[in-house]
Amino acid sequence: MRSGRLAAIAGATCLAAACGAPAGVAGVSTLPPSPPVGGAPAAAEPSPTGAAGLPQAGDPVRIPPPKLSAYTYTFPVKGCKVSYSRKLLVLPKTTIWAGKGCAFVSPVDGVVREVNLSNQWKPSTDHGKDREGRFVTVKGEDGVLYLGGHLDSVEPGLRPGVRVKAGQRLGRVGNSGNARDTASNLYFAVSWPAPPAYWWVRRGMVPPWTYLDAWDDGNRTLSPRKETLALRKKVGTLPQCSQLCASKPNEPQPKETKPPKKADPDDTRVVVPLNVTPA
Repeated sequence: MRSGRLAAIAGATCLAAACGAPAGVAGVSTLPPSPPVGGAPAAAEPSPTGAAGLPQAGDPVRIPPPKLSAYTYTFPVKGCKVSYSRKLLVLPKTTIWAGKGCAFVSPVDGVVREVNLSNQWKPSTDHGKDREGRFVTVKGEDGVLYLGGHLDSVEPGLRPGVRVKAGQRLGRVGNSGNARDTASNLYFAVSWPAPPAYWWVRRGMVPPWTYLDAWDDGNRTLSPRKETLALRKKVGTLPQCSQLCASKPNEPQPKETKPPKKADPDDTRVVVPLNVTPA
């Protein structure tokens, strides 16, 4: 009897203790974790994801453009804000608008081929060979010919045969030639070497804006060599002129007295009609 009553009391005690404990899964505590020594709660581990649940990314890594040729190029106007057309405007060349006096630089290592120091263009005749005014051409190491025209001035000592480096100043942007009534700009053209008598070749055969875009955007190895050689093979080294070829017919000029000497090297002729009495 005594042992049976003790067993009943023990069972009741265990049942009461079980009923008073928090509910949960066997073996897993449902009580809050004990605070660490010192009483301060442990800091939460930082989440590897952002607020939107996406992985956090670091700063982008800039990858240099691929090397597309053995040649290194630079934009032909240096140190100035510019703009230029990216479409065909009668001739396959472009007009790079820039402030007067901005530096025209060689776009690639090469050798100076032609230098024209004299602005001989006149609207009365509009000779094609004179339309670019003062200009410099460079035969690059890539075999391509580059022309910069409408220059205000040419660098002293620059002459055919002088070796130049990419980025070397060849002249200053201006509006000589048939650009005299426009804002200052650089006439920039890409072609291949030809005798001076074939002036229409040097004034532009290959559209240059794709290459200008690349050089300005940091891809300095995009070369016009392949396109230039392919076009030369197609049309020949000395093609006939097909656009803006003829000069204006010679208009009758008034009779004149012997002109006095003038210091301006660009125009040494002063027309004085006979029916006007000189002061």
